[in-house]
Amino acid sequence: MSQVEGGSQPSATPEASKSAATSLAATSSAVVTSDSAQQRQKIALLEEKLQVLESGHWLTMIATGRETNYFMSQGRAIRRTVSLFDNVEDLITENDRRCDNGDDEVTIDQDHLQMGYIILNNFLPWFHPKCSAMEYEDSVQMLKKLRQGADSARGDDTSKLKSLVPDWVNCAFKPNPPVDHEDKYSRGFVNDTCGKLLCPTELDWNNPTIRAGIRDRTDGYIVTEMSWPTFLYERYTADENNLEEGLFKSALLVQAFKSIFTSPSSAKEIDSEGDGADIIENNRHAKRQFSGKKVKTHLRFALSSVTSWCSVDGDFDYVQFWYHIVDFFEKAPGRVAQQKVDRLLAWWTRKVFGTSHCAELSDAAKSSMSVNALARQRVQEDDALFDSE
Repeated sequence: MSQVEGGSQPSATPEASKSAATSLAATSSAVVTSDSAQQRQKIALLEEKLQVLESGHWLTMIATGRETNYFMSQGRAIRRTVSLFDNVEDLITENDRRCDNGDDEVTIDQDHLQMGYIILNNFLPWFHPKCSAMEYEDSVQMLKKLRQGADSARGDDTSKLKSLVPDWVNCAFKPNPPVDHEDKYSRGFVNDTCGKLLCPTELDWNNPTIRAGIRDRTDGYIVTEMSWPTFLYERYTADENNLEEGLFKSALLVQAFKSIFTSPSSAKEIDSEGDGADIIENNRHAKRQFSGKKVKTHLRFALSSVTSWCSVDGDFDYVQFWYHIVDFFEKAPGRVAQQKVDRLLAWWTRKVFGTSHCAELSDAAKSSMSVNALARQRVQEDDALFDSE
């Protein structure tokens, strides 16, 4: 019995009680809500979503997510084509300093930073205007995402070369035992083949005394970034009287560049060079990339026994090594040196992208090709039908 004000309710029938008990048992994990209450809740949720959409918050969330992904993807180019080590914040700081103080009394390091900032804006033309127009907090977030993308790309490239280089070395030099894919401690100067490739060009790795001196890091045989390693040279041999001859032309360099900038499978195709016009002559960014400055640094790391990326390996400073390579290409001392750099970049263009002979085709040869032949046939067929009518 249920008592209410003003009277009493009749007792529930057995059938009704049974039905209520069944309903309660079936919904014991949830509080039963009437259909009208559920509908009111759905309407309220829809009205709230509508208000969010009308206020633009939802679109802002979508745009922010897209911008984040965009900045991270664009940041991947920074370590590959702008600067392997410098932070974007440092590049900006140096550019701002020059805007305030001019170019007087700059250090070599400041010059490198400014060069990096200029290259950054060549590759990301939107960067300077967008960064200048942003609020401080927004710019901080943008730089953070760019840095994440940059460091992620460097990590990916380093990991890729660590696994690919042993295959290339084993194929080219047939060492016994082969270079281990997994054990990086077995590379470097403890390995005869890797040691020969890392050996400074001014030292003879085949000399047992020199080889032992390098391994023991004795005076006169300490390997630093001030020496060009043998792996940079064509056929891994340098001419002491002409150290520029064959520099940055080794097969390993071409393989490393292709595996990063085109595809790992393309690294197998390194023999052909070809003649004729460069197929990307009109690509204004291409030649900057072809120097492959970062590839040379990563390849040295892959041959070494260092297990994780760092800026110093024993007596070898990767940052300074990077700058030496940059200066070779960017700071040619005169016209003759600049011409040699240009020829080297053209060589890289052909090696990486091949050549095109389309410009050499005569008009007669082009006319006989099926695309042009079909076009003529269609015109002739249409003209014949017009004449018949």
